[in-house]
Amino acid sequence: MTSPDTPDPRSLDDIVAIDMHVHANRSSRLAPDPVAEAFDAAMFEYFKQKMPKPTIAETAAHYRDRNMLAVIFTVDTERGNGQFRISNEEVAEEAAQHPDVLIPFASIDPLRGKMGAREARRLIQDFGVRGFKFHPSLQGFFPNDRACYDLYEVIAEARLPAIFHSGQTGVGAGMAGGGGVRLKYSDPMHLDDVAVDFPYLPIVIAHPSFPWQENALAVATHKPNVYIDLSGWSPKYFPEILVRYINGLLKHKMLFGSDWPVITPDRWLADFDQLPIKPEVRQMVLKTNAEKLLGLDRHPVFGRYQRLQPPSVGDCC
Repeated sequence: MTSPDTPDPRSLDDIVAIDMHVHANRSSRLAPDPVAEAFDAAMFEYFKQKMPKPTIAETAAHYRDRNMLAVIFTVDTERGNGQFRISNEEVAEEAAQHPDVLIPFASIDPLRGKMGAREARRLIQDFGVRGFKFHPSLQGFFPNDRACYDLYEVIAEARLPAIFHSGQTGVGAGMAGGGGVRLKYSDPMHLDDVAVDFPYLPIVIAHPSFPWQENALAVATHKPNVYIDLSGWSPKYFPEILVRYINGLLKHKMLFGSDWPVITPDRWLADFDQLPIKPEVRQMVLKTNAEKLLGLDRHPVFGRYQRLQPPSVGDCC
């Protein structure tokens, strides 16, 4: 039951799209971080535009106006680049004020080991987080490093999705030494091992995976628990092979994501409309596939369902 101050959840039928990749990059509780500001300035130069930095509440309003749901998260890069993270608690508590719009994911540096696993359990049990976000290049780890497995075990046990950045990143681009960001960690082939070792962990490969696009398609084709979100690129720049797999072999595994605020959902959707995507596939990408992945088709209140049993053959993962 929602509180009187919280908007009532809308019917899922009223939702036009589910954005699987939305960043919370402005805290309402922390002072501005000079490390974050330095990386933001370099990213503005890289993208030739100054991007907005909305609060979580402002993000909720943006998506509510568009009848969309948004999976929202921060990224824990404290060890990787010394940037103070927006706390997972802030993301979850703010999202709880907007349950008709926001689905909170958490981010934990997987090399925190057992302490990271403890944090994940607490966030799932006490804060209702619905999944986890990782950025191998910013966090400085190979996804198949067994030092990460303590954390993965907790996520897999809860049957929650894990989103992994893949491919090149605009973060650090143009800075000396790329701001210390190493691209090698984000080859999606490293996720093949994770999919083998955690067959009931839903894994989402984020972004068109330049320069490893075919690696991402291969892993998602071979492993039933691996999906691809299409965030971070305007669809007009999607390679032809990716469009072919969206329309065909992987149509049930492709997910709409914008990478807000780097790319707005309006721009992404306008460019996606120009692609030769079959009408029935378009609906799957924008909404239906995410409904199934997040369990929203199994419960009338957004974000409350948690699958506790292994999926049956042919289920989403």
